[in-house]
Amino acid sequence: MSRAPLRLAVVEVTRRRPHAPRYDAYVQTMVAQVLADAGEGGWAADRLSAGDLGVDDLLRLSDAADAIVVLGGEDIAPEFYGGGSGYVAEGSHDVVADAAQIALVRRAIGRGTPLLGICRGHQIINVALGGTLVQHLDDAHGLHRAADVPADRSMVGHDVAIEPGSGLAAALGVGARVRSAHHQAVGRLGDGLRVVARSSDGTVEAVEHRSAPVTGVQWHPEDRGSDRAQLPALLGRLRAAVASVRAVAHAA
Repeated sequence: MSRAPLRLAVVEVTRRRPHAPRYDAYVQTMVAQVLADAGEGGWAADRLSAGDLGVDDLLRLSDAADAIVVLGGEDIAPEFYGGGSGYVAEGSHDVVADAAQIALVRRAIGRGTPLLGICRGHQIINVALGGTLVQHLDDAHGLHRAADVPADRSMVGHDVAIEPGSGLAAALGVGARVRSAHHQAVGRLGDGLRVVARSSDGTVEAVEHRSAPVTGVQWHPEDRGSDRAQLPALLGRLRAAVASVRAVAHAA
């Protein structure tokens, strides 16, 4: 008898952005890519919208997930990391999504559920563990995003150096060419995290939890211009983490 496919919760901020249709259309392409790659990798993927569901329903609907991916989107509301409002290029906030995703990350770490955070999802991991954000990057050279252009044209390519011996290096090697579009970044690290990748200007590009199977990457492996091997490799690491968690549970 064949085993049921592993369940992957793919968690976005919101399903609809009527106030920003061009940005929303672009986000939809990235969500679709995650769902497609997950399907090709043998996952049964559940698409969940944190802002539409709220804390209780997001936790309930993701309860049976074997692994989780938290995707990109709007700025995290400053009150969740002790920041102030009125910062440069402040984006819109969805406090319902913030609270729900933070709760989801904390539960995943408590349970040992494998989790991957992408862009905002990477920042959510840090905030959930008590870390802070750099509210606006001084990015005069356009390393992290193309400014003053529509959202669907804001991605830029750049290199990141990945820490040898990290789980991320096992998936991607000790260096990677990535695609980014962000104006915020991880500041003070949250409890239990370590930095496993940086860009040439020192910006934190990836983190891993020291004891839980949780990784965050600041870039977008699901962007249509990215190296098409990156996202399947990261999803493969999630699958390996699920197998490891199950082996430990079986041995116990």
